[in-house]
Amino acid sequence: MRVVSYNLRKHAASGELVALAEDHDMDVLCLQECDSEALPDRLGHLSLADSTKTNRLGLAIYYRDRDYTVRATDVFALDKSWHDRVLAPANERLLAAHLVVKATGRELLVGDFHGAPLTASNSLRRKQIAAAHTGMRSLAEGLPALMVGDFNYPWFIAGLQRRLRTSGYELIRTTEPTYARYKFFTGYFDFVTSSGFRIDRVDVLPAGASDHRAISLIADIAA
Repeated sequence: MRVVSYNLRKHAASGELVALAEDHDMDVLCLQECDSEALPDRLGHLSLADSTKTNRLGLAIYYRDRDYTVRATDVFALDKSWHDRVLAPANERLLAAHLVVKATGRELLVGDFHGAPLTASNSLRRKQIAAAHTGMRSLAEGLPALMVGDFNYPWFIAGLQRRLRTSGYELIRTTEPTYARYKFFTGYFDFVTSSGFRIDRVDVLPAGASDHRAISLIADIAA
């Protein structure tokens, strides 16, 4: 399964989505900071599985409906940061989908995650990540699970990796930095966490209109 995740920077990079879908032949596309009311039902070969409805910085998941069916979707509100309480940009920070592979009947979970901004603590983001994994699992227990998105976690990543490993998840960093809003500040913001998948690497796609670069990966269900 080829998965692409892209933070659109308040929908600024939305004009790139059709070409992105065509050029990278993905099975699943996860979006952050999108305007869900402005999203089309289809992007080329991809169909909209679901999107958040109340967020100013929305989430959306598209999937290849030729090869997958959607068993269920759900949206989850996670612990709020001070930024969320004052400015209310994104109360719902996880969108999860339960997908079925048509050819084999194999089932899997995909999560689209957007962590609290840098004004929050790493401790809060760790709680959000753990809650997001639990939220995904509430759709179906025991399935391979994959979560992608903007984790807003540029420092102390090795510690986060160790913590997640104890809970049965692997965190995979990208091959290059994904965030470059300012020339003097770049970082690894966009990650992948997974359980029951084999992922060899996570690549970074060319920069577009967003301050984030899209990430791309191939995930194989572990035997």
